[in-house]
Amino acid sequence: MSLVSGPGRARSTGIGLPTELQLVVEKHVQYIQSLDKRKDELEYWLTEHLRLNGIYWGLTALHLLRYPDALPRQETIDFVLSCQHANGGFGAAPGHDAHMLYTVSAVQILVTVGALDELDKHGRHDRNGVGRYIAGLQNRDDGSFAGDEWGETDSRFLFGALNALSLLRLLSLVDVPKAVAHVQACLNFDGGYGVSPGAESHAGQIYVCVGALAIAGQLDLVDRDRLGGWLSERQLDSGGLNGRPEKLQDVCYSWWVGSSLAMIDKLHWIDKDKLAEFILQCQDTELGGIADRPGDMVDVFHTVFAVAGLSLIGYPGLEPVDPV
Repeated sequence: MSLVSGPGRARSTGIGLPTELQLVVEKHVQYIQSLDKRKDELEYWLTEHLRLNGIYWGLTALHLLRYPDALPRQETIDFVLSCQHANGGFGAAPGHDAHMLYTVSAVQILVTVGALDELDKHGRHDRNGVGRYIAGLQNRDDGSFAGDEWGETDSRFLFGALNALSLLRLLSLVDVPKAVAHVQACLNFDGGYGVSPGAESHAGQIYVCVGALAIAGQLDLVDRDRLGGWLSERQLDSGGLNGRPEKLQDVCYSWWVGSSLAMIDKLHWIDKDKLAEFILQCQDTELGGIADRPGDMVDVFHTVFAVAGLSLIGYPGLEPVDPV
């Protein structure tokens, strides 16, 4: 699955938009299917370090668009398994180092296509080996998780660990209370969460921290009104959402902000109709794909989080999405 941008471009707000924009489902399906056919482009190979993530993004978008069989299942499984290392973790592509983020995508893909048994039978390690790899990246003193053997920590890695282990039914392998304590150490005065203790609040980090608390059954620790206020202020006049104050709107925050609001029961604090209109303006209605904002090049990353955002706010014809 390529992460090459384009070839399409989202509509510009300067050209007359139709009164009622519609999601061009078939075009987006065709766009995602075309991504792995662009191997003659330099950018295809320059984005190899995100290959496994790209498959997850494309596959998830297709499931939400109600085209779950649009990618070849066995080919997808075979590629995922080819990325596994002897330590149980997964790299972005064959020959790439194992990392938490790619391991999480691998688990999510295999669960989505119902192939955990294939992992147990044909992987270099079965699901328990994957669980041990993830658990081995937890700092048992402060509860944080590293991304790989080199030790960088990030609240994204903590959420990814809990997410993957919950899918594998192996949460008991890690110290969940310590992980929760680390999430709380990332809490800021404004109700938001940062990448690490003392870091500024950011919508992406709020999603992973609140998501981790949801998996741990600890959403009672969230100050819902304070956090809901900060998140709802991310909506701009365009209807789009930004990730932190004074930044531009970006369609991916339709998911990071929207799902966080949904988890704390505050999704009604934003204007869903204006958000849907903004997302639909970011489509390439001719070639498919969705961009970060109108007029920019489309890519699979923004496509999946735009579709997920639409599903979250109840856009018709989409598969319902779990905010966690």
